[in-house]
Amino acid sequence: MLGKKGPNLFVANDWQDYQVIDTGGGEKLERWGDIILRRPDPLAIWPIQDRQGLWKQAAARYHRSPAGGGHWEYTRKLPERWSIRYDELKFHVRPTGFKHTGLFPEQAVNWRWIMDKIRGANRPIRVLNLFAYTGGATLAAAAGGAVEVVHVDAAKGMVQWAKENVELSGLQDRTIRFITDDVLKFVQREQRRGRKYEAIIMDPPSYGRGPKGETWKLEDDLYPFVEQCMEILAPNPLFVLINSYTTMISPSVLRNVMTLTLKRRLGGTITTGEIGLPVTASGLVLPAGILGRWEEQA
Repeated sequence: MLGKKGPNLFVANDWQDYQVIDTGGGEKLERWGDIILRRPDPLAIWPIQDRQGLWKQAAARYHRSPAGGGHWEYTRKLPERWSIRYDELKFHVRPTGFKHTGLFPEQAVNWRWIMDKIRGANRPIRVLNLFAYTGGATLAAAAGGAVEVVHVDAAKGMVQWAKENVELSGLQDRTIRFITDDVLKFVQREQRRGRKYEAIIMDPPSYGRGPKGETWKLEDDLYPFVEQCMEILAPNPLFVLINSYTTMISPSVLRNVMTLTLKRRLGGTITTGEIGLPVTASGLVLPAGILGRWEEQA
């Protein structure tokens, strides 16, 4: 399987425009196209071993503030934003005030899987992408041939960014609905409308607030939220994909949640594991979250 290394580790190892050059000291050195950035990563707990001076190549470095947040330090002027490509998908990236760039490259293991699943389904697939951010999975589903993709996120700016990524990728002719809303309220409205989806994707945060102050805490809300989402699955669903970056939630915990909800009612198969990014200088794999996939029985 492309991108898989070992029974429980999925590695995004087929990028051309992105690279983790090195890691250490609570940081990672990354190449985004032809621009090198230095960003915090709390899982890189080993020391930097920079024998080749690679870290000096960074055009910008993000410094965390003890009071929260942080700031970028630039060694040269950068464009306001630039684009990178993964396969047929294109994304705008830029340094934001919260260290992020608008893209999580490790999710390429899921983008590839989403495209392959939809292309191989040989039937119409409607996809709901929840906590959809700047639209990586939305683009993958549309490129894979979904007849409709519904993209839901509570942050208006992220939804706009996703629309721009759709246009950049040349997918504006696909049926994609962009919704700025609290995801739970949206799912509950879809229940009342009787809307159904063959595939559901979710990338919930550890903690979040909706546009009207709604709160989300993953360890409290994930299980009941999955139960709510099951009510809008079509009678013959293709897949459900859950991502998590919360250290409190392990692949085994995610498997238990999906077993007690999806598998108990629908059968099928569940795959869980860590997601990682290959590190060029050391040959290590940097952990970058976990995934859980429910699939219809083959």
